[in-house]
This record gives sequence, structure tokens and C-alpha cells, in this order.
Amino acid sequence: MRKITNIKLPEAYNSEDENDLYSLLLDENGIIISINKSSKKESSYDEDWSGDWLSPRAIDLQINGGLGISFTDLSFNKIPKLLKLLDQLWLDGVEGICPTFVTCPLDQFQLGMKVLKETRKHKSINRCRLLGAHMEGPFLSKSYFGAHELKNISKPSISDLNERINEFENDIALMTLAPELNGSDEVITRLRELNIVVSLGHSSADFDSAINAFNNGVRMITHTFNAMKGLHHRAIGPIGAAIKRDDVFLGLIADGFHVHPDMIRLLKKIAPQQIVLVSDALSAYGLGDGSFDWDNRLITVEKGLCRLSNQTIAGTTLPLLEACKKIAKWIEDPSAAIWMATISPRMVLSQKKITAKSFLIGKNIKCLLRWKINSCNHDLSWQFAA
Repeated sequence: MRKITNIKLPEAYNSEDENDLYSLLLDENGIIISINKSSKKESSYDEDWSGDWLSPRAIDLQINGGLGISFTDLSFNKIPKLLKLLDQLWLDGVEGICPTFVTCPLDQFQLGMKVLKETRKHKSINRCRLLGAHMEGPFLSKSYFGAHELKNISKPSISDLNERINEFENDIALMTLAPELNGSDEVITRLRELNIVVSLGHSSADFDSAINAFNNGVRMITHTFNAMKGLHHRAIGPIGAAIKRDDVFLGLIADGFHVHPDMIRLLKKIAPQQIVLVSDALSAYGLGDGSFDWDNRLITVEKGLCRLSNQTIAGTTLPLLEACKKIAKWIEDPSAAIWMATISPRMVLSQKKITAKSFLIGKNIKCLLRWKINSCNHDLSWQFAA
């Protein structure tokens, strides 16, 4: 048996209460068998973490590719490179991803889904898992198409949806669409029947149409503030509509370019339990700065920010946990930042509110993360927990 004391668990709210310290009991294989509040009677033989946090690895709900491959341009001969990407993501602290398909032709999407299904057979305990896919499109607003190719965007319809996801209904976790478009209500209903999370994104929705979408079952906003109407004092739009509720999550790219750090700080103050960090990483993830192919287009990466030739922001190459470290400093709340990257995305996928504790019991500590704050510069850092 191994006992670790004075551990913090990530929470959405900042807490300086010294009573929020826990002790872990692990069996001989490193499996956590209990988590209890720390006691002042702890033994001197126990392992003292001095207030460091313990968390699961991250889950990335929106990642488009990496190491030169894009999920919208997969083929079976790219499986070895895809496995290499998953191995790299594991080293980067990510346990699972929702491989994201930006708007693309039907045959391209279905081939990609077949490749992902085959890739899932190559399991390893030290490899990031392929979770259900994230379909970002094709039912998007042509007024807010962003980096998507306009020619591939289509009007929402049950027939189009069924044709696209045929035989892959159980392999999709999340779909982004513009809920204000005619036909979206029926599509949302069908997606909810399939237990697929629906997210508002690339949308011209105003406050009222967003409220209607949330009432119909939409449970997330994709890359909040980007490719949608923003917050205005007389027209608060879809973000204001989401903040009015407590059952809609706010996907957020925290690289400091997609959303200003001060706006992120404000969002944390008004919606602390709704933020979900996503990377929105593109095929250039892990390759550094430079120019790279993305599908049939060229992207330029500078300081981790990806742009198309017309300067449209297309995504980022910043690892998710690097973004977590940035946001911890901006919002001055490391516990909440850890929660946004590790617990919040799990709540999106499970579609219920769960505490960090429930994700740790029964897990091997080797698969978890330990976080600490530098007392001099207040930087957050992480390492493998074992």
C-alpha cells in the first residue's frame, strides 16, 4: 500500500481553503482505491505532495490533426503516422481526442471515419485514445464560415445527415452546426436521439435563436467568440444566451490570439463552470513555425498561430496543456485552468456533472498528472504523476 497526502483536486472555483486537501490510498499496482480529506494525524511515512494538484490527463474535444496529417484528409496508408501523433499526444498529457472534421466532401469524411475505426484497433496503454469524432460542419452559416471552404457547406437536412453518418452513428461524439438555419431543429433532434452532443458554431444566431437552440438540446458553443456574434451591451448574442444557463459549455481556444486574455478573464468570472479548453490544433501541430499543407490549402504558422493565405485565422499548434498553463496565469486560478482542460471536457462527453474525484478512483496513478505552482513566478507546470 502507498499513501499520498496533502493533494488538491481541480475545481471550477478558486478555493484557498486549506481543508480542501486530500489523501490517496493506492494498492500495490498503483491503482487509487480511496480518496479522503487529509487529516492532521497523517503519518510521517506518508508521501506529502504539499498542495500539488492531481488530475486525469486532458481530453481535447477539437483537434484537426498534427505531425503533418489532417483528419479530413486521411487514408489507410497514413495510419502509422496517425499512431505516431497519438503517441505524441500522450506524451503531451492528453488521454483522448475527438478527431475533428472540418467541412469536407462526403466521400472524404466517410473515408476518414473508416481509417479512424481501423486505427482504434491499435491500442496501447501509453497512447492517446481516439474518442468519437467531432463533425464541425457541414451545416454552417455562410456568413460565418471562417476557415471552412464555402463550397462544402450545405443546408441542414435529415437526408443529408443520414447519408453522411450512415454506419458511423456510434463513432461520432460531437457535431457543430448553425442552429438558426432552416432544417436545424430536425437535425438537432436526430443527433440527440443518437446521443451525439450538439454544439453551436460558425453561426449567425442571435440571443433568441440561441436560446431556442439550447431549449432544443444544443449543449455547447464551439470556439466561443470566434465565427459568431460577440457580446454587445444591447445584443448579447449566443454567448450571452449560453451564460444565462448552467447546462451549456463554452469551448475556448486559449492561445491569447483567438480570444484576448482579458476577455478570457472576464468569461471566467461570469461563467466559471462552463468553460472547456480546446486546442483547435491543425496538421502543423508538433512541426514548429513555417508554411505547411492543410488539405488542399497552405497555412502559415507563426508563434503557434495558423493563418490561411488571406490571413484568416485557421487554428493553432499550441499543445492543450500549454494553453492550460497560459490561462492559469491570466485568470490567476490554476485549479480552474486544470479543471477546464481535464474535468470539463469529460462532463461534456458524459453529459452530466461529475467531480474530479469520480475520474480518479480506480485509475493507475501512472496515467494521471501532477501539477504544481512555482512560488517565485507563479507559473503552473505538470508532470506524470507516478
